[in-house]
Amino acid sequence: MKPSTTRMSSKGQVVIPEEIRNQLGLEPGTQFIVVGDRDVVILKALNPPSLADFEGLIGEARRQAKRAGMTRTAVRKAVKSAKGKN
Repeated sequence: MKPSTTRMSSKGQVVIPEEIRNQLGLEPGTQFIVVGDRDVVILKALNPPSLADFEGLIGEARRQAKRAGMTRTAVRKAVKSAKGKN
């Protein structure tokens, strides 16, 4: 991959060069996390998990909750408490 240059507009917009967009599979509407430190700006594309990955994560969370002895009622109560709805 060769380096490319770009410019920031007066509105703070930066164009990601087409070659890089194509290489990374970036589509319009892609969201990024932006981190800045001194003269370095890092853009990290956010990629939500697929439905299958999400279902796997939920299954693992349920298995761990069961091993810990948590009930659905206890989980609902903890969620309400965390949201400030005691």
